[in-house]
Amino acid sequence: MVAKERVEEVLKKIRPGLESEGGDIELIEVKDDIVYVKLKGACGTCPMSTLTMKNWVEATMKREIPEVKAVQAA
Repeated sequence: MVAKERVEEVLKKIRPGLESEGGDIELIEVKDDIVYVKLKGACGTCPMSTLTMKNWVEATMKREIPEVKAVQAA
């Protein structure tokens, strides 16, 4: 089971990049090794948010925590 604390540590590494674009990310829950997050600010309305979620957030999360199955928008 993936611990929320580990997920938060990875989000701390991702957050500065999102903040530089006027956005942020919030952890909603971790359930069945799937991480549910919410993109906020400019990232929440950006047309590229799906790519950001898959290619950056999910890729980073899986690299740092191999047990993570997926990252999904909540």
